[in-house]
Amino acid sequence: MNNIAIRASGICVSLGNVPVLHGIDLALGAGRWTSIVGPNGAGKSTLLKVLAGLLPCTGSVELLGQPLAALSGRQRAQQLAWLGQGEASADDLTVWDVAMLGRLPHQPWLAAPSAADHAAVEQALRATQAWDWRARSLGQLSGGERQRVLLARALAVQAPVLLMDEPLANLDPPHQTDWLLLVRALVARGHTVVSVLHEVSMALQADDMLILAQGRVLHQGACGDAASHRALEQVFDGRIAVHRIANQWVALPKLE
Repeated sequence: MNNIAIRASGICVSLGNVPVLHGIDLALGAGRWTSIVGPNGAGKSTLLKVLAGLLPCTGSVELLGQPLAALSGRQRAQQLAWLGQGEASADDLTVWDVAMLGRLPHQPWLAAPSAADHAAVEQALRATQAWDWRARSLGQLSGGERQRVLLARALAVQAPVLLMDEPLANLDPPHQTDWLLLVRALVARGHTVVSVLHEVSMALQADDMLILAQGRVLHQGACGDAASHRALEQVFDGRIAVHRIANQWVALPKLE
């Protein structure tokens, strides 16, 4: 890949003195969607947090050609948006205010939101179909509705790189489809998306796939490649099989 959004070299992480990631090297293409998959305990969420600069590690991470450690917090927040797993937010905040938090990296200290901030938040809330709830408090929403608001907050940043950990949590199938279409639209506009997904069939809709096993990269390649399908079946101990159905790749349980 000549155009790299995120590069990591020699990434090692221990949590509570337990090694979790072991010397990971990777390069994620810019303007592409990469899905990170693997069994429970493979280190997927830990790796994503390292790439976001949220977890200390040995090794190095580069974001858009710059060392991540050399960027200020503000610079990092402008270039990289984050949607974590099970993120908490104050229940008394309105949906509008939660989404507006995504604009903080672009606002001068204590400044009121600008017209551009308002436009970005409206666009994000409409994109996640949360606009109609903008005056409601977060505590009034269901889990799936809350997840869509947190996604809107990440979109409002308008960062060139978006990292998402289990973004489909609590979303029903129609809204999972909406999420997929939204990600494809972002990538079509030149954004880079990296997502950790348990939904393997959804992960197969990405451009590229990074497969982790026991804290190491088992495989990285295009989602449509046969080698990626073989590695995916292998990492789940042959319990799934990848098939071509309705012109898309899906993973189905292997019951034989």
